[in-house]
Amino acid sequence: MFQQILDPIAGSLVLSALCAALPLVLLFVLLGVFKVRAPKAALASLALSLVLAIVGWQMPVNQALSATAAGVFYGLFPILWILVNALWIYRLTVATPWFEVLGRTIRSISNDLRILAILIAFCFGALLESLAGFGAPVAISAAMLMAAGMKPLKSAIVSLLANTAPVAFGAMAAPIIALNGVTGLPLNELSSMAGRQTPFIALIVPLLLVFIVDGRRGVKQTWPVALVAGAAFGLAQFITSNYFAVELTDVVAAVVAVAAVLLMLKVWQPKDTVGMEGAVEGSSEAAHAAVAVATGSRRSGSTAGPSTAGPSAAGPSNSAGQAGSSSAVPATGGASVPTDNTRPEPRQIWMAIAPYLIIIVVFSLAQIPFVKAWLSQVGSVTFAWPGLDITDSAGKPVAATKFKLDHFKATGTLLLISGILTMVLYKVRASTGLRIYRETLVQLRWTIVTVTAVLGLSFVMNLSGQTTTLGFALASAGGFFALLSPLIGWIGVALTGSDTSSNSLFGQMQATAAAQTGLSPVLMAASNSSAGVMGKMLSLQNLAVASAAVGLDGAEGALFRKLLGWSLGLLALITVLIFLQSTPVLGWMVP
Repeated sequence: MFQQILDPIAGSLVLSALCAALPLVLLFVLLGVFKVRAPKAALASLALSLVLAIVGWQMPVNQALSATAAGVFYGLFPILWILVNALWIYRLTVATPWFEVLGRTIRSISNDLRILAILIAFCFGALLESLAGFGAPVAISAAMLMAAGMKPLKSAIVSLLANTAPVAFGAMAAPIIALNGVTGLPLNELSSMAGRQTPFIALIVPLLLVFIVDGRRGVKQTWPVALVAGAAFGLAQFITSNYFAVELTDVVAAVVAVAAVLLMLKVWQPKDTVGMEGAVEGSSEAAHAAVAVATGSRRSGSTAGPSTAGPSAAGPSNSAGQAGSSSAVPATGGASVPTDNTRPEPRQIWMAIAPYLIIIVVFSLAQIPFVKAWLSQVGSVTFAWPGLDITDSAGKPVAATKFKLDHFKATGTLLLISGILTMVLYKVRASTGLRIYRETLVQLRWTIVTVTAVLGLSFVMNLSGQTTTLGFALASAGGFFALLSPLIGWIGVALTGSDTSSNSLFGQMQATAAAQTGLSPVLMAASNSSAGVMGKMLSLQNLAVASAAVGLDGAEGALFRKLLGWSLGLLALITVLIFLQSTPVLGWMVP
């Protein structure tokens, strides 16, 4: 048996916490300062964490290696199982004529990229987050923005930034449910508290999206529709999380926001229009990236899309990922960009959006009580991870040594079923579907390395006691813990890429520390989730997924540097809100 030590370095909690932070510091410095590729940065941080676990925290070598293996497996299943199948579904659509129809449908709603950023990244991304989460919304919305004509890097930035406000209630409220599981605090109180924090972020995010797309002019010209989207989403999120089912919070909020924006556009339009960037600025990069997403840079001819498709649709490509023949108009950069904005016929629109409707239906059916109970009974197994026998510093068994494997009910499995149904609907041959799946794995090979290494790092830090040491050192700040609590959640999500995982890691510590310092455990536990989502845009998993989705190999560092300021700014805003909620000023907001 291995018992975690709270202060193993010279018997000092402060020194121990500084050492525990070293893998995280190394991770962010390598990525943000030295521009090291994400897989190498993650592997280096994992190695340092292993050394600290064995030498500093005195964790047996076999248990340290077993903890790494547990993290790697968790990275593969469920996280990468979700990402691979989500991208596979998207690539299936790219291999058919319906992808270009989807692009035309999106562009026909509005030819203004600022409006599309709100509709696709914020509203539709929130709907995907409510159903799948774990990077799928970023991958799909970024690719859809490229289909509408936005440049790859900007598509990735917009999608990552938009994936904030919905995350606390993402994947059918998995983060809040996990928080309830580890803390024992009432689910309705945690849901209500989070629902009184995240709507304020939802109000701001659409304004930030239009600023990223078009700067100050974008905010000046589109602030009414941005505010309508944010207000509608935030209000629906508050009402649903406080008075209805927590699991449906993001579903309701996303649908209400879409309806509000579409109604707004019927009575109001921005003064000017910002159209396809490739057509204006030259989009050889955009075309290259779109084809890379569609083809995975395959070396031979592939399933061809329609001859009229632009670079967003699949066509023959070579190893450089360059587009084959296309009837789209070449831009100044020498690449083709989609130019047809005519609205397709209703039947074509339904066929184009069918894969996403299939996802919604499959996931909705899985939430029916008797179906959910059956899936839990036959599609889930819990077991002790081999080689791990760990107790915390108080001698209590560490829950993370137990592994719950959801095979039938897993999000990735439901996405796989959705993909198979999409193949049937689109009449894609089995051999073609398998080839596209293989190419998806090849495209994500470095993402797989990154994600598994980061989850290995997370599990080693958690099981060795490094995470607990770091958390308790921050909690020792007493009354100032209300300012540090959001930072803990932010670090947790930035590290794991998952609000659910962060809540599992730090939720109990937040509640315990809050009780020790005289603060509301419900407030601090919910803050771990609400503030933590600001770190999601910086997590290596999401950065790697976004880079792969837009076909910009190795762009994780560039995305990290461009998003760091936004992430810290949003963290500062919600930290002020949470601090005020811990005082008589806004204390009335705490359930």
